[in-house]
Amino acid sequence: PARQTPVQAKGEPTGEPADWSLMNDFTFYSPTRFVFGRKATDKVGETLSASGYRRALIVYGQGSVVRLGTLDRVVASLDAAGVEHVELGGVRPNPEIGLVREGVELARKHGVDVILPVGGGSAMDCAKAIALGAVYDGDVWDFFRKRAAPAARIDVACVVTIPASGSEASNSCVISNDEEHLKCGINTDLNRPVIAILDPELTFTLPAYQTAAGVTDMIAHIMERFFSGEPAVGATDNIACGLVRAAMDAAPKVMENPEDYDARAEIMWVGTLAHNGLAGCGLGIPGLRDGDWTCHGLEHELSALDTKITHGAGLAVIFPAWMRYVWREHPERFLEFGSQVFGIEPVDPEVDELDVEVTPEQAVEYAVEATIDELQEFFVSLGMPRTLSEFGVTEDDIEKMMPGLKINRGESFGSFMKLTLDDAREIYRSAL
Repeated sequence: PARQTPVQAKGEPTGEPADWSLMNDFTFYSPTRFVFGRKATDKVGETLSASGYRRALIVYGQGSVVRLGTLDRVVASLDAAGVEHVELGGVRPNPEIGLVREGVELARKHGVDVILPVGGGSAMDCAKAIALGAVYDGDVWDFFRKRAAPAARIDVACVVTIPASGSEASNSCVISNDEEHLKCGINTDLNRPVIAILDPELTFTLPAYQTAAGVTDMIAHIMERFFSGEPAVGATDNIACGLVRAAMDAAPKVMENPEDYDARAEIMWVGTLAHNGLAGCGLGIPGLRDGDWTCHGLEHELSALDTKITHGAGLAVIFPAWMRYVWREHPERFLEFGSQVFGIEPVDPEVDELDVEVTPEQAVEYAVEATIDELQEFFVSLGMPRTLSEFGVTEDDIEKMMPGLKINRGESFGSFMKLTLDDAREIYRSAL
């Protein structure tokens, strides 16, 4: 976008991390076996059978995997390998606890030894919740309201059709409860799938909006960790910013040619690596989650308010608004992100020939604002919304989101900058 303020743009991302590093202690755990490539969908049965599984509960959404024949391919593969199966369809975007409870009963009734979601993040999260609930004596919603902690699970193996959530490798699971008007998540290594089948050809038919929302979501997963509030870690910063650049390079290619296999494969693999924890190693605060996650918390209330709001689309609005609100807390992290991802550097008033007088503080501000502008313009270029009003959200809706935010995040939250519910109100307002 055209700018009215002086900024040095090198034209190419630097790819160079900060010249100092402070790595916090961390534990990295990624037990998932990935089967990636063309026609990987047809290897589901042999992969499960070779791992010792004999009876699967297939979990899927509201039509596309049936309409496009993906479910038939999975079933045929299971049949050929001698893996019995029972089905649970109808998972919606922002999966609801009622269907999870149905799945728990099915898993118990049929004695399944693996839950097999076929779909995107919603199917995978529904399957993860079923896997936890099937071996728990109480109501599975207890886990999401923090009334109980899971101690066991049935294994989960995924067939990924939508690259976005990274749920195929993450410890995360998010479920909605329409009756309580809540959308709550639980993070535990028990949520990590044992197997993920990733076939980029399955993504050729994804609508452009869904593709764009997926790319936004995976970039947001990386940024939640990058902007944890902790100092630079050279190796991890290079991984994180490299993944963002890869997603940004590939996304326009699939918008122009939806069947560009290499670009689809890039996006699918970025989505996995964005949320398995690799991009946050050393950046987490000891004892807390590996990232800030305020933007995800703010967006979860948005899609709880209106379940038709796609998670990634909500993040496309929320993340830039949050960035503009908090960047002064740690401007050096924004300068690092701008340099590595967009090639943006602050002008040097003592060296650069400028038409206007610029202080060092203004130079930093202009560079950070340019970085946030570039990010938001990228999202918008993919067809993502710029404002909450594009979802029909109004000022009156902000207060409706506060009770859920208080339950899920508390009175004070955030690691990049400690925020309150009033701060959240201001961020929402700025995004209208």
